[in-house]
Amino acid sequence: MEEIGVLLMRPLSNYIQQELSKRFTLFKYWEIPAESLKLHADSIRAVVGNGVLGANSALIDALPRLEIVSSHSSGLDKIDLVKCEERGIRVTSTPDAVTDDVADMAILLTIATLRRICEADRFVRNGIWKQKDFDLTAKFSGKSVGIVGLGRIGSAIAKRAEAFGCSISYHSRSQKPESTHTYYPRVIDLAFNCQILVIACALTDETHHIVNRGVIDALGPNGVVINIARGSHIDEPELVSALAEGRLGGAGFDVLEHEPEVPMQLAKLNNVVLSPHIAAATVESRKEMADLVIANLEAYFSNKPLLTPVL
Repeated sequence: MEEIGVLLMRPLSNYIQQELSKRFTLFKYWEIPAESLKLHADSIRAVVGNGVLGANSALIDALPRLEIVSSHSSGLDKIDLVKCEERGIRVTSTPDAVTDDVADMAILLTIATLRRICEADRFVRNGIWKQKDFDLTAKFSGKSVGIVGLGRIGSAIAKRAEAFGCSISYHSRSQKPESTHTYYPRVIDLAFNCQILVIACALTDETHHIVNRGVIDALGPNGVVINIARGSHIDEPELVSALAEGRLGGAGFDVLEHEPEVPMQLAKLNNVVLSPHIAAATVESRKEMADLVIANLEAYFSNKPLLTPVL
């Protein structure tokens, strides 16, 4: 398949770059000057992107022979799905490969936030422990957990939280008939009835800033927000203000609205745990994701069924 051009949008692992190079003609987007992309446009029939950089409208327009976008991510908000459907471009993702790691990260951030692990670590390292005892923290076991989005990842989070004796409720586009958890058709009602709000839904126009001032105030001064989905789910300025003013108890984020930019005020708060969008960044998951990306490309160009089709 060496004559088939594949455009890799970001410098992912050496493994995926090597494996793609063995099978296709690999073009690296970050090494191609913008004005030179058109020189390779007729050779590129596939795009491999991820949750940071995918295939937007402008890129799709610049690639007249594009046939498939194989995303190294479970999220699809960086792909213009409408234009792909109009052009008949196939789209795949890597949904199951990241489920366990992202769900693990949600629980990790929750406990780290409630038990103030990062602050406690600095407390020990800076020698403050010699002067006084660390303040009391909050327990996780037995808390009420509200999950926004009860899909693969949301369900995996619920399963883990239940092991800690937590009660689970959720909000999604529609009620899940197979779920025994309490359903709330409005996020604000979910927030009123839980202590920890976990964001685990896809980013769409409807879920942009789904956590706004009203939802934050509904959680209240003892509430905690955990986000392992997309930064734009949360109205960040409103959340920072609430944390700084004590209207919200704490937050744990693996994603930010304008990452890698971090609001200065947010970075200074002790009731916040921050992680650099690494929920799915384990050796095991990244290899599984890479293998799935490649397998989808091989299946498509061999006229076989796609493994994880979106379109």
